Amino acid sequence: MLDIPRPLRVDVDLLLAAQNDMGVCDAKEQYAPAGIPDENRAMNAPHLPKVAGIDPSSSSVPAPAHTSASDCAPMPATPAAVIQDRLAGWVSDLTTLHELTERLTRTTALEDCLRELLRAGAALVGARRGLVVLEPADGLGPEAMTGLGLQRADLGHIETVPRDVTSYGRLLDGTDTLAPGECGIAQADLLADEQLDPRHRSVADRLGFAASYAVPLACEPAHGGSSRLGAAVWLYDEPAEPVERQRHLIGLYMRYASEHVARLVELERSRTTMATIAEELLPSRLPRVAGVQLAARHRTGPRGGGDWYDALPLPEGALGLAVGSVTGSGPSAVAAMGRLRASLRAYAVMEGEDPVAVLSDLELLLRLTEPARSATALFAYCEPRRRKIVLAGAGHSPPLVIGERRTEFVETSLSAPLGMLSCWEAPSVELSPEPGETVLIYTDGLLHRTGDPMDRAFARLHAAAASVPKALRDDPGAIADHVLRTVLTDGRDEADSDEDVVLLAARFD
Repeated sequence: MLDIPRPLRVDVDLLLAAQNDMGVCDAKEQYAPAGIPDENRAMNAPHLPKVAGIDPSSSSVPAPAHTSASDCAPMPATPAAVIQDRLAGWVSDLTTLHELTERLTRTTALEDCLRELLRAGAALVGARRGLVVLEPADGLGPEAMTGLGLQRADLGHIETVPRDVTSYGRLLDGTDTLAPGECGIAQADLLADEQLDPRHRSVADRLGFAASYAVPLACEPAHGGSSRLGAAVWLYDEPAEPVERQRHLIGLYMRYASEHVARLVELERSRTTMATIAEELLPSRLPRVAGVQLAARHRTGPRGGGDWYDALPLPEGALGLAVGSVTGSGPSAVAAMGRLRASLRAYAVMEGEDPVAVLSDLELLLRLTEPARSATALFAYCEPRRRKIVLAGAGHSPPLVIGERRTEFVETSLSAPLGMLSCWEAPSVELSPEPGETVLIYTDGLLHRTGDPMDRAFARLHAAAASVPKALRDDPGAIADHVLRTVLTDGRDEADSDEDVVLLAARFD
C-alpha cells in the first residue's frame, strides 16, 4: 500500500459530496443579475432551511471545504480540498461521457443515433431543444433533419431561414471556420443582435428561442483531412451560452459521435443500394389478367438476399407464377437471383404448360453455369378462366389455399432443391381453387424469421391464414399483409434480418 501523507488522502465520502455539490457557486455567480451590489445579492439569495435549530447562513457554520467561491466559502480552501474538487470534477465528467457514449453505441439505426446524439448534447450544453442536419459532403446521402423538442412544423419554419444566416448553415456550407481549440459557434443573445436577419428573428420569436450553439458533425478519414457529415445546433429559451467546461465536453462527445454516425451512414448506403438493386431485378408492377387478382410482398435484409418472385402473362390468357430463393446473401446472391429469374421467364414462355420441364431446364442451366450454388423454386401455370393451376416445386414449401370453407396446404411431392442432384425431376400437382379463394405462394424466409422449429412455423402460418377477417378476403394485398403481421409479430416483418421474405398472393374470381 502506498504511504500517502494524511493531509493528501482522499476520503470517499467527501469525494461523493464534492461530486454532488460541485458547481453550485459557479452557477450562482453565472446567473446572478448584472449590476447588483454584493450586499444586495446576499439579500436576494435563497435562504437555506434551518437544521436542528442551526441557521446555515450564520457565520458559525462553515461552508463546505470543496467550494472555492468567496461568497460560499468564508474559510480559505486548503490544497487537499482543491485537489478533491478537481478530482471530483474529472471523475464526474468521465463518468458522464462514458454513459452517454455507451448509450450512443447501442443505437443501430441512423435515425435513433441522431436522436440520441441530440439528447446527449442537450444534457451537456444545458439546452432543451435542438436539431441535427445530416448532409454528407460527398453528396451521396442520406440527407435528413431530426429535431429534439421540435415538431415537424417547427422544423419547417427553421428551414425557411436562409442557410447563410444561421450558424449551423454556415458550418454546413463551409463559410465559417472554427478557431483552433474552438468546438462550435455560440450566439448568446439572438434577439439583441442588431444585424440578425429579419427572417431569422421572426422564426426565433415564433418558436421561442433566444440563443443557440452549433457544432459540426465531421470525422477524420484515414487519408487525413476531415469529412463533413452535417451539423447540430441546440437552442436555448433564454440568452445563454455554454461555459468552457461544457464546450470541452461536447467537443469530446461529438468527436466520438461523428465516427459512429459515419459508420451508420455507410451501412445505410449499403442497405439502400442492395435494396434498390434487388427491387429493380423484381417486377416493377404485377400484370393484369382477367379472372385473377395479384399482390406481392417482399422484405430484404440489410445485406441483400436471393429471394425473388415473378408473374408473367402467357399466351391464351394464361399466367405464370413463380417464387424462388438462391443460397447466400450479398451482391453475388442478388446477381444470381437476377440471372435465375430471367432464365425462368424464358423457359416459361417456351414450355410454361409443363412446370416440370421448366424447372428441369432451370436445374440444368444452374448446374452447368453455377455448379457451386443451389436454389429452390416453385413454378405454377395458371388458367384463370378455368380456375386451374398446374405447379411443381424444387425444394420449396407447399402453397397455401385460403378460402371461406377451407384453409389448407397443397399436397406436393418432396423434392430436392435445384443443383443438389445430378438430374432433377418431380411430378407436378394440379389444383382447382374455388371462386373467391386465394393461393398464397411464399419462400422459406417467412418460416425461418419466426425463429420456431419448422413444424411450429407451419402451424403458425396456417393459423394466421385461417384468421384472416372476412372483410379482407376480397383483397389479396390485405390477406398478405395480415399473414405477415400475424406470423411475424413484434415488428419482425419490417426489422432487419438475414432472411428474405417473399409472399405472392393470387385471388381467383
